[in-house]
Amino acid sequence: MAQQWPAADIARLILDGFDDYREHFRQITDGARARFEQAQWQEIQQAAAARIALYEEKVSEVGERLRAAFDEEVLLDVQLWPLVKSAYIKLIDLRFDDELSETWFNSIFCGLFSHDLISDGCMFIHTTRPSLRPHERAPQTRSYHPRGDLKAALLQILDDYRFAVPFDDLERDLDRLVAQLRDSLPDWVIKDPELCVELFSSTLYRNKGAYLVGRIYTRDEQWPLVIPLLHREGKGIQVDALITDEADVSIIFSFTRSYFMVDVPVPAEFVGFLKRILPGKHIAELYTSIGFYKHGKSEFYRALINHLANTDDRFIMAPGVRGMVMSVFTLPGFNTVFKIIKDRFSPSKNVDRNTVIEKYRLVKSVDRVGRMADTQEFADFRFPKAKFEPECLAELLEVAPSTVELEGDTVLIRHCWTERRMTPLNIYLESASEPQVREALDDYGLAIKQLAAANIFPGDMLLKNFGVTRHGRVVFYDYDEISYLTEVNFRFIPPPRYPEDEMSSEPWYSVAPHDVFPEEFPRFLFADIGQRKLFNQLHGDLYDADYWKSLQDAIRAGKVIDVFPYRRKERPDAIQ
Repeated sequence: MAQQWPAADIARLILDGFDDYREHFRQITDGARARFEQAQWQEIQQAAAARIALYEEKVSEVGERLRAAFDEEVLLDVQLWPLVKSAYIKLIDLRFDDELSETWFNSIFCGLFSHDLISDGCMFIHTTRPSLRPHERAPQTRSYHPRGDLKAALLQILDDYRFAVPFDDLERDLDRLVAQLRDSLPDWVIKDPELCVELFSSTLYRNKGAYLVGRIYTRDEQWPLVIPLLHREGKGIQVDALITDEADVSIIFSFTRSYFMVDVPVPAEFVGFLKRILPGKHIAELYTSIGFYKHGKSEFYRALINHLANTDDRFIMAPGVRGMVMSVFTLPGFNTVFKIIKDRFSPSKNVDRNTVIEKYRLVKSVDRVGRMADTQEFADFRFPKAKFEPECLAELLEVAPSTVELEGDTVLIRHCWTERRMTPLNIYLESASEPQVREALDDYGLAIKQLAAANIFPGDMLLKNFGVTRHGRVVFYDYDEISYLTEVNFRFIPPPRYPEDEMSSEPWYSVAPHDVFPEEFPRFLFADIGQRKLFNQLHGDLYDADYWKSLQDAIRAGKVIDVFPYRRKERPDAIQ
């Protein structure tokens, strides 16, 4: 029977589907330049969401084509799929995006079969791709050698990466870039005759910005380099900053950001380039940052199983206040949390399981503005029972028996999300110094404001639902109550009718499901009186219903509010 089975035809149809997906992905991505030049800010957001949805749409299409083209008994004979894999490997060997095509194959396989049938014989649990590609090709970078004349080198860069829209004031921007470069690097580096600026040949686009990305290096040292550009309608292109600090560049590529749109002829090499300038980033995060989030998921999974196989690390419950909707566990040596939905919610939570799933999926497609952690959704994780601390496993089996099952020596997690681990803000504040408390609370307020600017209302804004990253940024990570800001009805508390109203345990005014009273925030958010007073000084406008209404009016009018992923010197015209 194996000889009669059309393995090569199935492999070819799968790869044809991948080519179709890649072509549509490229079409959306290639439109980024025109959208930036034409200041089509709302279209940029729509294109970003469409590109994310594209993957599942195309996987579904290929699944339908396979079922229409082949007898189901043959197609679903899992014992013969190693032949399909072998035929597929031959087809992708000379591709420049071969690692992405492996992930695509996995997606098709999982769409046809139960996750119970996952094996390296039938799909690509481990990659078969070489780490270095031997193909000859044009270089993906451009190099510039200042030789003592920084301004001339920067002028050449901006000329090479010019747009159809003219610069607002090129001379002003060049002078600012030279000054920032001199401030950022040691004097001896600036004078080094071997100093080189290397930039990726394609411009990266995200939201309202365009980014030139690369590095500055000498024979002995290197620094990452990002030059953000903005299009100010009616003025032209402005160079907004020059960033060489690794931590700041890392934040630009953060797991809390939307995905870049960039033409990447050889994805693995560009990711390798980014990895050289951002060694602290995992390649899973770098693939995800440029829109290949499904392959980022593959790389994450490979890193996870490798970690479990090569360490004694065991799952424990994540530190912090136990959630009323989600149960969260983690591996101490692996910088990730795993979130599952409980079978029963706290009575105060007016949501169901499907609503929670919708909220978490919503976060994938909206602009996270650096303030919401990206997630990956998994089905049917299987882990050895020995990899769980007994207390952790017992709690998971108790709170989510429909999601967590024990099958002999294997723990089955039917559905979960993974998310970058952070220190819960409430725990961070317990041991923070006075300056750290002030900085964290200020960033907490900025996080709320920036989410609101992106038309997201967190809903449950308690400190425990925000985390602090390794860079000290405050990020929201609990999504079961989020909504679009424009769906919320912000109200002032009406004055009491009688003196007795204020003494009543029940409100003297009606409250509809979407009503929110910002005046109530202080007592709900802060048990600590000192923190409450400090936050009022820093962000007291959040307690004013008119503040929220003004943001709603701007969003409904079609305005896309500026939120920048980097610090802007002497430029207070946005929520930073």
